[in-house]
Amino acid sequence: MLLWATLLVLAPTSGQFATAPKPVISLYPPWTPVFQGETVNLTCNGFHFYAPEKTKWYYGFYGEKMLGKTSGNILDVHEAGMYRCQAENSPLSDPVLLTFSTASVILQTPLSVFEGDSVVLRCQAKAKTQLDRVKIYKNDKLLASFDENTEFNIHRASLRDNGEYQCAGVRKSHGYRVSSNRVRIQVQELFPRPELTASLSQTRDGSRMTLSCKTQLPPQKSNIGLQFCFFRNNQALESGCSNSPGLQISAMWNEYSGFYQCKAGAGISGVWKDSQISQIHVQIFQQPTAKIPTHVIFIYLGAATKVQIPTDPASVSVFEGQELLLICLLDGDLKYINFSWYKKGKWKKKEKISSEAKLKISVVDNSHAGEYYCIAGHFTSKPVTIKVKDPVSQPLLTLSPGKAQILEGDQVKFHCQVSRGSPQILYQLFHEDAILQEMKANLRWANFIIRAAQSGNYYCTANNGLGPKSSEALRVSVIVPVSQPVLTLHTAEAQTVEGDVVTLHCEAHKGSLSVLYRFYHEDIFLENSAAPAGVGASFSFSLTAEHSGNYYCTADDGFGPRRSETVRLSVIVPVSLPILTLRVPRFPAVVGDVMELHCEAPRGSPPILYQFYHEDIILGSSQALSGGGASFQLNLTEEHSGNYLCEASNVQKAQRSNLKILSVKVPVSHPVFTLRVPRAQGVVGDVVELHCEALRGSPPILYWFYHENVTLGNSSAPSGGGASFNLSLTTEHSGNYSCEADNGLEAQSSEVKTLKVTVPVSRPVLTLKVPRTQAVVGDEMELHCEALKGSLPILYRFYHENVTLRNDSAFSGGGVSFNLSLTAEHSGNYSCEADNGLGAQHSEVVTLFITGLAKNRSGTVATGVTGALLSMVALAAGALLFYFWLSRKAGEKSASDVSRSPSDSHPQETIYHNVPAWIELQPVYINVNPRGADTVYSEVRRNQEKNKQTAASTPRSLRDKDSSVIYSQVKVACTPASRAQQSATSAPHR
Repeated sequence: MLLWATLLVLAPTSGQFATAPKPVISLYPPWTPVFQGETVNLTCNGFHFYAPEKTKWYYGFYGEKMLGKTSGNILDVHEAGMYRCQAENSPLSDPVLLTFSTASVILQTPLSVFEGDSVVLRCQAKAKTQLDRVKIYKNDKLLASFDENTEFNIHRASLRDNGEYQCAGVRKSHGYRVSSNRVRIQVQELFPRPELTASLSQTRDGSRMTLSCKTQLPPQKSNIGLQFCFFRNNQALESGCSNSPGLQISAMWNEYSGFYQCKAGAGISGVWKDSQISQIHVQIFQQPTAKIPTHVIFIYLGAATKVQIPTDPASVSVFEGQELLLICLLDGDLKYINFSWYKKGKWKKKEKISSEAKLKISVVDNSHAGEYYCIAGHFTSKPVTIKVKDPVSQPLLTLSPGKAQILEGDQVKFHCQVSRGSPQILYQLFHEDAILQEMKANLRWANFIIRAAQSGNYYCTANNGLGPKSSEALRVSVIVPVSQPVLTLHTAEAQTVEGDVVTLHCEAHKGSLSVLYRFYHEDIFLENSAAPAGVGASFSFSLTAEHSGNYYCTADDGFGPRRSETVRLSVIVPVSLPILTLRVPRFPAVVGDVMELHCEAPRGSPPILYQFYHEDIILGSSQALSGGGASFQLNLTEEHSGNYLCEASNVQKAQRSNLKILSVKVPVSHPVFTLRVPRAQGVVGDVVELHCEALRGSPPILYWFYHENVTLGNSSAPSGGGASFNLSLTTEHSGNYSCEADNGLEAQSSEVKTLKVTVPVSRPVLTLKVPRTQAVVGDEMELHCEALKGSLPILYRFYHENVTLRNDSAFSGGGVSFNLSLTAEHSGNYSCEADNGLGAQHSEVVTLFITGLAKNRSGTVATGVTGALLSMVALAAGALLFYFWLSRKAGEKSASDVSRSPSDSHPQETIYHNVPAWIELQPVYINVNPRGADTVYSEVRRNQEKNKQTAASTPRSLRDKDSSVIYSQVKVACTPASRAQQSATSAPHR
């Protein structure tokens, strides 16, 4: 039997998979960006076989600044920028960009996202800030809404999740909407599409094919274990999937031809990828042997490839230069069996060529073609036809049309031709070792028509079973027109802020020639630059507010420009220091006024959030979608005095205005007026305090005090507590009092308070009136008691020998009187008492002598004492006149003050005040001393003619026209015995 196996593999090549190992930086916490002031741990990973003693850390995209070394592989950072690491002699890691944000709300995402990852987007607010009604947006379209949750999960990320994400929410404390930064998520391939390759090798037991499924995980996912599966004609090979990327198939047969494919996948993430389908064609050219009972003919091919042929005899093809070995086998004892081999030639002529059981042809050529059979004993095998094939010559590849440059997509024809070779010939067309097309032909040439796609080396092979022969490489230049360029914007921060440097990068991924890139802003040309396709060009500039708008770029390789998609750039201008204006309807501001607070930042990108503060307590907020600032109205109360400021923020930055001080005036309330006297009633001479206090009102407050609408005085209170005014009371101070409070807004008056000034009673004067000059039993005597000064009502009490006779109240002036019918027992000492509640006052004691003698006896007695009595009266009258004259000189002013009211005189002045009238009466004296005491009662008779002046100065009790006799007590100098008796008589009434 003759075996020839051909393995045809149609599979693309993708270059090298292995890359130099480099470390990978991971973050903890695994989010970006983070808030300013937080700490991020960088870990330098990727050391499978050793742990580095020292790790170098670099700052900058190209690692231009070395930060230092750490003993482990962890570095704590607080600043934004690009970071890279290196462990001992490893290459630098890829850069990692860290962003520390000052915004109030940020959207956090993982540093990198791969296919199949479970991605969590976190909408985070600053500390002590809670968000409500959180919304997640993708490419400015609502993706999800939450009531309280601030996280959104993307399960098993794929390329369809690529896009720009943002979140927004409502602050629970203030109720206004805030938005986060924009984050672009680019889902990366977990691993490239696997490539299936096959290789054929020979063993002592036969042919063996090895299949390999090649792909590679990125360094960030090197810890993931991949599974590999192999299929032929959509049927799984072996027992299923395994961790090995290779599979060996031994003892290849014709039925192993078919369509092969492999799959690679990560079971955890659910990402599976298929290789391209490759056709593997296995050709085994074999010659079945004649069937000898229980014997088999074996044919060895090449380097002793052993194949058992269990089929009927047939023809087999061999190639020039091969070794052919025919073995004739027969069961039983072969010791006495003769073997011989025969060949039928071209004209069927038999030729014995060997007498051995084995026929070996070391080098096959065309002469060896023919039918062979063997004879063993009396057994003859069936013939086996050996066909000798001519190996193909080296093919020649030509291109039609014959031009050196071809445009991508043009139809071209490759012609592959050999000068010799036995059919059937397999022709294959390759581009850079990747098979493009194949065909079988009985001709010595083949044509391949393809669409031009790539420049490079093309060649063809021809194979008629002896092995492929390759043509010389044909260099073809395919001009690839430039593809639509892609414009990207690169900034150091997630948000573009005035003053940042932005880089515009324009890149066409396809194109053969040098490409001219042009950059435009709102159709205005900015810059151009030439660069190869696939590299692109960049243009950087520092941002100003005017740089907001639409950008695009064009790429031109000489076949016409291609324009990119438009990219919108919004330049955030940080807010400037806002200006706070307080607008009140008058000055100063008064409780009840409506004040408008207006806050405006002269510069800043809208929307701008304005917040209004009073003593660092927020009053409210308002968002301005355009210029002009925002306003807030406040109905003023007393508590609104103090410091005001406003804050303007537009996510990027917050600025506070200067302080504004507002003093809110409170109109005074009706004051409370209080009269503070030292006793229950105001008494002449007391000091009364008038106190006025407004319970509400902005100080200073001026207080005015009034008596009967006449101003008494004023006092200013710079703070609370009111004001007071002291007044020493006189009788004129009785009446109505009030006060007024005024702080410059509106004066308010108090309620009216009435003060009654009470005058203590003076010492009353007791007058006894009888119808005749000498009181006689049976006479009607009038007792009159009057206090010349004192506030009404006055209670009068009459006493006889310290025994109360009667009491009466006087509600008007003039005192009180009552009549007494005299008996002998009524002789003795009389007195009276006046009391108006401020202290009782007693009169002088008046002694009455009542006689019952005859008229002539009385005249005799009177005559006897007339001389002595007259002398005593004259002396007493002179002394009284002299005292009165001295008192009048010393107290002339007091006398004039009390002249308005007779009752205001001092009690002790009453006796002396009455003396001048007595002297003018021209009396006739009758001396009576019935008890032998040193008190003499004199009878004074009135003259008919009265001096008007005397009458005016005489008390009303002494001017009674019905009285003809006035009894008055006259004290005379006497012996000590008589003085003691006098003291004992008058003591109870003093």
